[in-house]
Amino acid sequence: MAGSAGKKVTQKIALSHFYHNCRMNSMPINGILKVKVNEYQLLDGTKTTLVQRVGDGSIINRFDNTPLPVTKTNVVCPHFLELKWAYGCPFDCAWCYLKGTFRFLPTGTKPVIKSQEKVESHLRRFLNELTAPEILNTGEIADSLMLEGAGQPFSKFIIPIMESQNRHKLLFVTKSDNIKHLLEIQPHNQIIISFSLNADEVAKRWEKGAPDVERRIRAGKELAEVGYEVRVRIDPIVPISDWERCYAGLIDQVFNSFVPSRITLGSLRGLQSTVNGCKDKSWLEYLKESSNWGKKIESEVRYQLYAAIIGRLKEDYHYNDIALCKETVAMWSKLGMDYKKIKCNCVW
Repeated sequence: MAGSAGKKVTQKIALSHFYHNCRMNSMPINGILKVKVNEYQLLDGTKTTLVQRVGDGSIINRFDNTPLPVTKTNVVCPHFLELKWAYGCPFDCAWCYLKGTFRFLPTGTKPVIKSQEKVESHLRRFLNELTAPEILNTGEIADSLMLEGAGQPFSKFIIPIMESQNRHKLLFVTKSDNIKHLLEIQPHNQIIISFSLNADEVAKRWEKGAPDVERRIRAGKELAEVGYEVRVRIDPIVPISDWERCYAGLIDQVFNSFVPSRITLGSLRGLQSTVNGCKDKSWLEYLKESSNWGKKIESEVRYQLYAAIIGRLKEDYHYNDIALCKETVAMWSKLGMDYKKIKCNCVW
């Protein structure tokens, strides 16, 4: 009896390990990757059923860490889908939240790529299963172009898969100017490229290791000329001395090169985990206010930053496709913008 009972316990443990490994490796039990859906309330108050994750969520998962705003001080961020093909970043931006997110990993922020076979299986399951259009963000926990110089560039692997259908789109978010492969790939109708930009003075001081801003803008121009949809993130805006001239210069640099399909603005902010994980803390002097997304620049200064940049975009370039990133309901309202109609960087 004792031997029989021990055998059953051993079998139970083995079975438990099997299912654990299936979840960890996204091995489909019964041969099928499960697509989990959930009902979500959108920023406009409506409810809809959306994908929450594919398999264990290690590749495709909905970013829903930001609660729906209920007070004026709450931060607005729509829930979007991530395609987590890799993690980390080769650049060394002082305030990068990955420094906090990955501070306990032995690799830190060093780029780590996941199995392309696993990425493809999860992505194809998603593409075959879901008909409602979605954008998959490849740059939330990695720079989307960080491995373009490697033997197996991500763009050449992922874009042909996306071009096998015409419902969903893929978003690259980057500070890189390594666009050689992107320029070679045809077609690229389902791809959006978003460049993170900043004023030259800010980039030189705190975005160490990243290509200079002029090179990023030149890359955006080249991609726009061959038909890519190119978006721009000006984030994080920092109120350095003479900031108005610096950011006006950035706007001129962009529009003298190409017209982005969308511009998303964000000001300097820092989660406590980011503050704990970063070495260069010189940027913390600008953070005076608390929010449900960490420390922020004080409200009145943020308003002045946004108002000046938005004013220049509208008055000098008649440009209105503007949104805010991780900003409060009160700030959207003060700027006369409706967050319920948000069209920011990571969404359709």
